[in-house]
Amino acid sequence: MQRPLLSYYGDDLTGSTDVMEALSSQGVNTALFLKIPDAALLQRFANCSAFGLAGTSRSQTPAWMAEHLLPAFTWLKSLDAAITHYKVCSTFDSSPAVGNIGKAIEIGRDVFGDAPVPLVVGAPQIRRYTAFGNLFAAFRGETYRIDRHPVMSRHPVTPMDEADIRLHLSRQTSLRTGLVDIAQLGSPDADAITDRTFANGNGIVLLDVAHGESQAAVGRQIWRKRAADGQFACGSSGLEYALVREWHRLGLIAEAPVYTAPGPVDRIAVVSGSVSPTTERQIRHAIENGFDGIALDAIAFAAPDGGAALEDALARGLSSLAAGRSVILYTALGPSADRGDAIPLEDGSRHRIGERLGMLLRELVTSAGLSRAVIAGGDTSSHALTQLSVDALTLRLPLPQSPGSPLCTVHSADPRVDRIEVALKGGQVGLDDYFSMIRDGRPD
Repeated sequence: MQRPLLSYYGDDLTGSTDVMEALSSQGVNTALFLKIPDAALLQRFANCSAFGLAGTSRSQTPAWMAEHLLPAFTWLKSLDAAITHYKVCSTFDSSPAVGNIGKAIEIGRDVFGDAPVPLVVGAPQIRRYTAFGNLFAAFRGETYRIDRHPVMSRHPVTPMDEADIRLHLSRQTSLRTGLVDIAQLGSPDADAITDRTFANGNGIVLLDVAHGESQAAVGRQIWRKRAADGQFACGSSGLEYALVREWHRLGLIAEAPVYTAPGPVDRIAVVSGSVSPTTERQIRHAIENGFDGIALDAIAFAAPDGGAALEDALARGLSSLAAGRSVILYTALGPSADRGDAIPLEDGSRHRIGERLGMLLRELVTSAGLSRAVIAGGDTSSHALTQLSVDALTLRLPLPQSPGSPLCTVHSADPRVDRIEVALKGGQVGLDDYFSMIRDGRPD
């Protein structure tokens, strides 16, 4: 295998496919694994220039990270990629107790060395921006500072109450975070300023991305500053979007490939654990356009003895599919239906919801012979897809109107699942007709 340009660990499933889309759609063939592959599985994707490992650390504790990220990062280091990326959500929602990004960076430095870690969060392609160290995100056509964002400031687990990334990280790590801001990136002295910021004792260096010019500048700086034996970095898929611009400029990658739409299927199944208002609108739109909607009891799905709830949901879902209709099964219809306060965080109950939604989807797909499915919710996707016997994912179709939520091809040793198409959608991602768009196999 040639030396990969990039390897990455995604802190949830939808974030991992977001990176795969950003890379593959721009000519960097990428394989995303659900667990550390053996040599034979890795060799099947020897034509790839980037490799990902999908994880669940966004919803995990620092103790879990200490146990699980170390072997994951060690395997990624063994690939000898030029850049190794710890991928986080572009909304940067995290806390000292859950999804601690500072802790993940510390573990990365233990594996890759204590050089300053570049951090890129802004990604204009998905309407995320950083300016002078502060994070902004769009919602329904307007852009908000993240601590005033209508959704992320009220996230049920990790609400964002601080927009300054440096201050936010200071709650999670003692590492000092430096900044190369958008004004500095555009100055004639950008190289010298960047060098000073990397050299003056910072453990982390945030580089602003607010528009195409700053994104191109950040890609150049990160590629210029990489170490010969590999560079550990952190951030959103904005890191990939920045690097791809530099790789194209240098002629390291081919032109972006052309993807053909797969066309419609007669039925799909959707499972959703999202409480986002974006997903709520998408569910309502789907029901108004021919989907059967089946509400699930989140408390029952989280309970240790939730088998009866699962069996009932399966019977109802199969009934809809047998009648020739697509079906969407959901544990909440927007924030007003969120029952998260009644579900413990510490005992794994929230993870059980995702796992049982995955079990449900597996049975719907295999029993009804479906060729396409959707999982909605970032944390949900991470826990649900592990139940489908998926070994790896590759990009089937990028969705320019809903970046970060592509249609993927499943690679599995289970012939009932192998080569099916699955879309993994974060809570805040997608237009109102997203589920219909996936059923119809169209990119816009």
